[in-house]
Amino acid sequence: MPYIKNVAIVSKADMNPMGRRSDLAGVSATAKDAGELNFQITRLFIDYIGAHGLNYQYINDCVGAGLSAVAEFQRRVVAPYEDTKIAENGDVYPEHFLSPNQIRDNRDRMRR
Repeated sequence: MPYIKNVAIVSKADMNPMGRRSDLAGVSATAKDAGELNFQITRLFIDYIGAHGLNYQYINDCVGAGLSAVAEFQRRVVAPYEDTKIAENGDVYPEHFLSPNQIRDNRDRMRR
C-alpha cells in the first residue's frame, strides 16, 4: 500500500460505504512522485470497489482496467520512446536475441 504524508483527515461524511475516503483530498491533482501516483491509482480502485461492492467481478474489473491501462501506456508511450533511444544510442541486445524484423527495423533507424 502506498503511504502518503500529510493527507488531510476527513470526517465520516467523506467516507465511502467501505469506510474509506471517497476522494483524493490532500493529494495534488498531478502526482509529484511515484508514491503519489500509486496512491491515486489505489484510491481509484478503492473508490470503485466502495461504490460497487467487494466481490470477484469488481475486483477483476479493477485488475483488468489496471492491466489494460498499463498495456496501452506501454504500447503508445514506452515502446516508441525506447525505439527513439535505440536509434540514438544503439541497441543493448545482441542481434541473436532479436527477430529478423527487429534487426531490420534497428538498421533502418540507424540510417535515418
